[in-house]
Amino acid sequence: MAVEIMLTIVLTAVIQSLFGAGILLFGTPLLLLFGHEFVDVLVVLLPVSLGVNLMQIAKHHAHVDWGFYRKIVMLALPPIALFLFLVTHVRINIGLVVGPFLLFFAFKEWSAAAGGIIERLMRHETLYVVAMGVVHGLSNLGGSLLTALVHHKNYPKDVARVTVAICYGTFAVVQLLTLYLFSAQRIDVPVFDNLIYLTIAVMVFGLIDEALFSRINAQGYRRIFALFLALSGVVLMAKSL
Repeated sequence: MAVEIMLTIVLTAVIQSLFGAGILLFGTPLLLLFGHEFVDVLVVLLPVSLGVNLMQIAKHHAHVDWGFYRKIVMLALPPIALFLFLVTHVRINIGLVVGPFLLFFAFKEWSAAAGGIIERLMRHETLYVVAMGVVHGLSNLGGSLLTALVHHKNYPKDVARVTVAICYGTFAVVQLLTLYLFSAQRIDVPVFDNLIYLTIAVMVFGLIDEALFSRINAQGYRRIFALFLALSGVVLMAKSL
């Protein structure tokens, strides 16, 4: 069991416990910087991310926006599977494209002009969701675009978190199935280590959910969510330079 993986999971589980995404979004670039292979990172992080999402869904499933979820399933899942299959052969770095986009989304919280531009962009939501699937399949970073879209919809905090969680969890299921069925390389799953990582992540969720998430009011959550998007953008750009 690697210390850097454990620390990464603890840190990113805190973020995912608040926003429904974060373990893959931040964990992937961190573990790549530590020298782990992309597919190995997915094998470790996907089950852990899925476990936290299932806890969030079980607790708040009544708040899921099912109409939005159906659109994600129909439009984003096919490109995720296709481009994850392709990325086992060719790596593409798109962090420099996604990063500034997230910063712009975060700025919407404080700028009416940015909000107007994003409103016009979101009139093409179908194309946006398809692009999200492509980005996630190629880089594991589509969760950043998912959280940006959910933030734009101005959901209450319970709806925002669980809707991200069910979409993100479905992404993880499709990615795992694609890896095990179609990967060009053998997938070795460190079962015992993964169980420990999963247990730690679920414990972090329980702690954060009770001690922090339940105490944040709606306006405070939106501001924190905007900061989360900005941080995501900075991390993606820094990784790509």
